[in-house]
Amino acid sequence: MIKMVDFLVRTDEFNHEEFAERWQSEHAAIAKDLPGLRKYTTSVPTNPDAVEYDGVLELYFDDMAALNEAFESEVGQEVQADAAEFIDLEAGPTLVVDETVQLDEIHD
Repeated sequence: MIKMVDFLVRTDEFNHEEFAERWQSEHAAIAKDLPGLRKYTTSVPTNPDAVEYDGVLELYFDDMAALNEAFESEVGQEVQADAAEFIDLEAGPTLVVDETVQLDEIHD
């Protein structure tokens, strides 16, 4: 499984709350339709004033080919255009990683 992790920074036109609302509602409604997407998570910091990022995005795909195809698709282009309206796409790092799950549930 390939995972793309983005550390997101909002544009100056949005405060943190406005950013989170746009990202987790309107934008998520588009992004969830990326072809080949297996899992999609969004995380916002509990204390946004104490950190430099407004959110963490995780997108899961079977392999790099599926990830590339997703962003080359019509939906992928729409996702990127929408993101550019409220995310500073150059501000935060993007990692593409091969995830290895060490523990998937907590045991007592």
